[in-house]
Amino acid sequence: MSDVNDEISAPRLAGRQFSVQLSSTRRGARLARLLAVEQLRAWGLALCLEPAAHIVAELAANAVSHGLVPGRDFRLALRLAGEPGNVTLRIGVTDTRHDALPAACAPQEDRTGGRGLLLVTALADRWGVEQGRPPHKTVWAEIDLREPAAVPLSTGVRFSGFR
Repeated sequence: MSDVNDEISAPRLAGRQFSVQLSSTRRGARLARLLAVEQLRAWGLALCLEPAAHIVAELAANAVSHGLVPGRDFRLALRLAGEPGNVTLRIGVTDTRHDALPAACAPQEDRTGGRGLLLVTALADRWGVEQGRPPHKTVWAEIDLREPAAVPLSTGVRFSGFR
């Protein structure tokens, strides 16, 4: 009988969504990361907090630096999909440069930048690009939330045990 009670009282993660439009500035990119972290905390997703924060930071920074069209914003979206025990966090950043498609490539040794999508590749289970109605494109990354999907933040779980 306790299994039934546990299942009923367990938080339902799938179907939760968060979306916000932000200015295409460095401040907007920083705010995207902060808002994503707070939303994931509110959902109780401690295990994916650090990798998700890095992914959001990289995708938002790319939207600001490569997807910038003067006077147009970018959108951050977080979505949880799946079933209990098999939930995926999808992070999407939409900008207005459908002609500027990202690609992960080897960074040049003499440059300090150019490693963002390599980090996304390392931290996400998968990532890609979806073309929207012109002029929009969404760069997305997904993290599969393995059991336990939700861990209270007070447990002190650290990123080192994530993957």
